[in-house]
Amino acid sequence: MKKTSIEVNHAEKVVTINVAGQMTMTDAEIFSNDYKTKIGPLNGSDYVLIVDCTDMKVLTSEMTENLTNVMKTYKETGFKKVTYQVGNNKILKMQLSRLARNAGLTQSEVVES
Repeated sequence: MKKTSIEVNHAEKVVTINVAGQMTMTDAEIFSNDYKTKIGPLNGSDYVLIVDCTDMKVLTSEMTENLTNVMKTYKETGFKKVTYQVGNNKILKMQLSRLARNAGLTQSEVVES
């Protein structure tokens, strides 16, 4: 089962990424390829990115470095703003906040939804 999905709403200039479950390295590779295909042609500075992590599990140490690299990709894309929605998961909120700082993703926020 695919653990991520990417939707681009060109009219509203919003990219929504949904992440569910516990990511593996294989899942991360699939996501990376999907991201390049769907987001590569966009002018990131025109778009807002919403990452819905409400169904995502707490990160393993293996996936921490990978997710930091994904966040660096978001930074390179140059989104106007990046919002991570974490539901009511304080640990995941803390992890994502720390990783975003480490990746230099200053235009991001982690919100409980």
